[in-house]
Amino acid sequence: MQFPNMTLEGKIALVTGGSRGLGYGLALAFANSGADVIVVSRTLSDLERVSDEVRSLGRRSLPIAVDLRSHEQIRIMITKALDSFGRIDILMNNAGRGGRMPADQVDESLWDDIMNTNLKGVFFCGQAVGQVMIKQRSGKIVNMSSILGKVAIDQTSVYSATKAAIIQLTKSWALEWAKHNICVNAIAPAFIETELTKPTFSSDIFKKDVLSKIPLGRYGRVEDVLGAAVFLASDAANYITGQTLYIDGGWLVA
Repeated sequence: MQFPNMTLEGKIALVTGGSRGLGYGLALAFANSGADVIVVSRTLSDLERVSDEVRSLGRRSLPIAVDLRSHEQIRIMITKALDSFGRIDILMNNAGRGGRMPADQVDESLWDDIMNTNLKGVFFCGQAVGQVMIKQRSGKIVNMSSILGKVAIDQTSVYSATKAAIIQLTKSWALEWAKHNICVNAIAPAFIETELTKPTFSSDIFKKDVLSKIPLGRYGRVEDVLGAAVFLASDAANYITGQTLYIDGGWLVA
């Protein structure tokens, strides 16, 4: 019998949105589990700091500044990654942005910005890495969705639409790419406390409303998300694909 193995030793992981918040934590979690890590976001100086921390854990790291809304920049990113490491075993498709606004006040600019970042960027980054994994005949993709892809709260219609789309996209990729030994899953956290989410919690009324929905009685922490991502990226999850794992403190069972 072969027992579960959650080590990522010898794997090459690419983490988008890896300079701050959840992406930063995920990059370090993959490194702590043994992977070499390519970190991607728009600002190179932030990425270099993360890469230094990955290297301090004894792993190799490559920072790549890229705007994932651009096909050309994605192509360059893939070329740099393969030139440095020769393969990509794990994609943590994490890059995204939030945005709260009443639906009747959403303008085209906000719509395009959220859609292009949260859905277009996720799709074409996954497509590009998927093409690499098809040639390798192996790989793990973990997409970042949200509890708001499943439930609705006030003033998040555009963001929620993108996160619901990612859940369906995860199923579609899983179905198409299973024959290439590629597993595609998603994680869907509830509200996680990071520097990026502080503005969301500025309203006491909003905070009280959200906490009332969470049986565990607290917001999530970055470390609450990391284990699920490492598990889905590891060989322990080799027979899991097309699934969304909700990391929600019990929100969906309440």
